Amino acid sequence: MSLFKARDWWSAALGEGEEFDQGCLCVGDVDNSGPGHDKVVVGSYMGMLRIFSPHASKSSEGVPVEAQLLEVQLHNAIIQVEVGKFVSCSDLLHLAVLHPRKLSVYSVSGTAGNVEHGDQYQLKLVYEHNLQRTACNMTYGTFGGVTGHHSLCIQSMDGMLMFFEQDSYSFGRFLPGFLLPGPLVYNPRTDSFLTVSSARQLESYKYETLAVATEAESRQDPDLPLKTGGKRLTPDWTFVLGEQALDLSVPSFSHSSSSIFVLGERNLYCLRDNGQIRFMKKLEFNPSCFLPYASVTDGTTNLLLGNHTNMLLVYQDVTLKWAAQLPFAPVAVRVASFPELKGVVVSLSSDGHLLCSYLGTDPSFFSTPKVDAREADYEQVDAEMKKLQRFIREATRTQDILPKTDAEEDLIVTAAVSSSMDSQSQALMQDINGLPVPSVTVQVKVKASCVVQSSKLTVGIQPPLAVTQDQFVLEPMGVGSSTVVAFSAFLNGRYPPADLTGDITVSYSSPTGVPRVLQSRFSLPLALVCVPSPPAKTTKFKITVDTNQAPVDLSAIFPEFSAKSEDKDGNSLAFQFLSGAKVTVLASKTSQRYRVQSDSFEDMWLVVKELVQRFDRHFSKLGVKDFKKSFSGPLPLQEYFLSVDHHFQLRVSAQQYQDLLSERAVQFRAIQRRLLTRFKDKTPAPLQNLDTLLDATYSQVMALAEVAEENRALLEEAFVRLRSATHLLVLLLSLWQGLTPDQTAILEATLLPLLQDTPQLGWEESCDAAVSHLLRSCLSRSPKDQATSLAQAGGPVLGLPSDTARLKKHITLMCDRIGKGGRLSLASEANLQVPVQVQSLAAPGGVEPIAEVAGDGEELEVPQEAAKFIKKKQASKKVKKDKKEVSRETSEASVKEEAEGAEEPVKEAKKEKKESSKEKKKESSKEAKEAKEPKEEAKKESKKDSSSSSSKEKKEKKEKDKDKEGKEASKESGDKKVSRKSSVKVKEKKKEPEPGEG
Repeated sequence: MSLFKARDWWSAALGEGEEFDQGCLCVGDVDNSGPGHDKVVVGSYMGMLRIFSPHASKSSEGVPVEAQLLEVQLHNAIIQVEVGKFVSCSDLLHLAVLHPRKLSVYSVSGTAGNVEHGDQYQLKLVYEHNLQRTACNMTYGTFGGVTGHHSLCIQSMDGMLMFFEQDSYSFGRFLPGFLLPGPLVYNPRTDSFLTVSSARQLESYKYETLAVATEAESRQDPDLPLKTGGKRLTPDWTFVLGEQALDLSVPSFSHSSSSIFVLGERNLYCLRDNGQIRFMKKLEFNPSCFLPYASVTDGTTNLLLGNHTNMLLVYQDVTLKWAAQLPFAPVAVRVASFPELKGVVVSLSSDGHLLCSYLGTDPSFFSTPKVDAREADYEQVDAEMKKLQRFIREATRTQDILPKTDAEEDLIVTAAVSSSMDSQSQALMQDINGLPVPSVTVQVKVKASCVVQSSKLTVGIQPPLAVTQDQFVLEPMGVGSSTVVAFSAFLNGRYPPADLTGDITVSYSSPTGVPRVLQSRFSLPLALVCVPSPPAKTTKFKITVDTNQAPVDLSAIFPEFSAKSEDKDGNSLAFQFLSGAKVTVLASKTSQRYRVQSDSFEDMWLVVKELVQRFDRHFSKLGVKDFKKSFSGPLPLQEYFLSVDHHFQLRVSAQQYQDLLSERAVQFRAIQRRLLTRFKDKTPAPLQNLDTLLDATYSQVMALAEVAEENRALLEEAFVRLRSATHLLVLLLSLWQGLTPDQTAILEATLLPLLQDTPQLGWEESCDAAVSHLLRSCLSRSPKDQATSLAQAGGPVLGLPSDTARLKKHITLMCDRIGKGGRLSLASEANLQVPVQVQSLAAPGGVEPIAEVAGDGEELEVPQEAAKFIKKKQASKKVKKDKKEVSRETSEASVKEEAEGAEEPVKEAKKEKKESSKEKKKESSKEAKEAKEPKEEAKKESKKDSSSSSSKEKKEKKEKDKDKEGKEASKESGDKKVSRKSSVKVKEKKKEPEPGEG
């Protein structure tokens, strides 16, 4: 038990997911039950109003229900609550609730209960004001010296003070020089209002000055007549704080110490009523709230001050008297008096933790029990330690975001695909290119282990596949009952799908009313999209898969296709897709190799996938445990990039059609308006061929719409083909390097981040961002680059790129690094420690993207087998030498550009070097003219930019040249005019970062 800890007297947790701020807490006798019977009123931003009457809880089972008097859900968010005399014909206290667009005044009354359930409390609306402006905060008091009741003043978000006297609106005034609203408080001693403006100064306005100032409505509405006699509003006095204020307070418990307290972000100020400072306290923490209260010493004031380190500090003027630990960071603090205890500290957190506590300690009657002196069984302790360590390892290994499901599900969903095609096809397209389109039946059985009501079954399948019915409403099921639904799947397009798997989703409600979702997956047969055919002898694309087992008869692997095949030896098998492409599988008689070849690169994906899966099943049935399959390379990157370029060109065309369609639509509406004006005119005027122009524009709009629709269909087909090519590339990469299933999943998520294209976000930019992240993190060359990428915050907004050159380079570089032994893992990001010198760069925009290039002069070595498809130019020795001299900040901005420039021929680098040197000479000659220096000296200095000069004038000249070059480079990068393939030597000679693409 700590002495410096706030003692919990009563506490409550207010709702879930609600938010609170400093104006949401109020303490007062809101039900007028008598002095010393304060109630705690809490309002949330979610519109929930609660009233509590705390008392000490004798049981430790939680908060007693009797403590909560009232809980009402209001329609609007609650910004602030106050208790005061807000009704003119009554001396009772009422509750004022401030909403963003409404001010409501309620009366809280209680009715004594006749039974053990307790009293009943009601909230009745007395009056309300609808606000024309969004409110920020409010204050109340006896404005103008009127006694007996309180008036209200509301500050809006645009700087208007609105005054209300009970149920009537008085007037409104705009604060001068307003930008953002600050805290507002009323000083009854001087009848003035205090606020902190955006100029970070405390301003005081007298109520009398506000009343005679210019009317707010006349300033806002130019149609109203300008009122004369109004004065310009000026503050009576100001005090410069130099920081933004969190809260203001004017305590009125003692007239001897007339003080104004201002809580700043780093300081606490105390001023007199005339604006003169009494004292100031510099705080060593970030405060969150404060409350002045009466002190036992004359001339001083005590303060309760909460901060973000969960501490409640008690100050007497500037002297710290006590410190108590709270379980949370308070956003509001009040002092209340209850019948059982006086002077209770009431605090509220931002997430709804309400605490009534007191300072000090309670006597402890706990005595330490005697420990039995017995010898420890070390074997038992060791066994228990191992058991606990095993539990910890399993828990850390299987950490999931979603909670684990129960051992027994309420529903069991099983899907069974028919082994044969339907006798009568259910396909919408009866034939494609003269080949009949088959369909296959899928039966889904749903078995219930409890009573299930209102369950729905949804079938999801990849385009261009389709089903006869994709949604089913299941009948209510009892315990042990089952329901079977059936549907047929078929091909509904003139191109093969990227995936033959489908998803079944069942949504239902448990017996307790909890909504739940179950998912199951099924795989469609390959015979649904292709038929056997004679093998093709000459093809464009070929892929070879190696195994470590003896050659297998293909007729045993594909029995449904070999029955109709002409090859009786089982060494070759051909698949004719319904869309037109033919894929041939050849098995070597002597070696353990299998070749897949076709004229379409994307169509080989389904056959290669099926071949690899059937090999695994075949050898697992034979009991072969060491079966391995591999791909020797080279990677078909150039073939894959053809699919990428085709998809990108269709996306560009879609954007162009959209722009043209928008222009023609604007033109069409403009002609319509012109014609409508002519037709409405009382005096007929000639149409001037506007009707002809309208018909022509309409024809153009319809033609563009048809072309755009055709392009959209082609784009959907291209994206499916791109997915097939990407799946094939991922499979070949995993076979090439022997990747684990986890690494293959990471690679697939990187290259296929989207299931479908949208105009706002496409595959190219999403894949580029994912690949770049891998190159900066787990595939980074040095730990420094990896740590810097982890410290980087934010990034560019994804959008349609200008071309695919950058994406191709990143994919090529990723394949190269995986080929060199790069490890795909997401755990390295969590385990890597960020160096101290890098942590300072974590601000947004503080770190440039890390380049995909070897660090510290390390060269990129290309494997010989991949040299045909992955071509790299070696960087020159001068580049290696200069890289060590360039600072880390400069290299972070330019190293990505160097990686791209290093791949270009040396001739282009020399050419750009000459162009950049010419620009240097021109700029230096201009400066020489402005400074009236000899032209010869300027030329000498521009030629010797890279060498160090002992003269101070030459150093200054060199710095000016660099500054101008940096400014021009930044302008060119903003206009997107910088060449993507800039020279390495020129940048290293300048030692200045040029703008990269990252």
